[in-house]
Amino acid sequence: MTELPEYYFRIRENGAAVFRVSTDNRQRRIEMDEIAVVNVRNGNVKPHGDHVLTDEENAVIADWMAERQAVLAERDIDDIHRAIDYLNLTTHWAQSRASDDDLEEVTDRLLLAMHDLRGVLVRKKADRVIAAKAAEEAAE
Repeated sequence: MTELPEYYFRIRENGAAVFRVSTDNRQRRIEMDEIAVVNVRNGNVKPHGDHVLTDEENAVIADWMAERQAVLAERDIDDIHRAIDYLNLTTHWAQSRASDDDLEEVTDRLLLAMHDLRGVLVRKKADRVIAAKAAEEAAE
């Protein structure tokens, strides 16, 4: 049998509840004692109850938070690539298979969402172009 990890992170919407895993009892039952709650968005770590986090626990939590933030960032960009695929598939569907009733059901919502996205993308692109131009001029 493989060894259990010393810590378990129960994923929650903005982070996780952190447990210390133990089998150091007469029945060798798995015990999980909650030691903290972490928020990956703002970096908050709140010890559970009266528990005082050790340096080791803080280090394990910090490592987990960095890894979790990397996973979430990777998922975000993957979701955007999927959205591009969905937009292309939606275009093909609208052009080749959608009925008039299907199009009537989704057209306004799609147009508003695409208009909103386009506005944000154009504004962000302009900001990047202006910043790059300013950096280029400052380097000269």
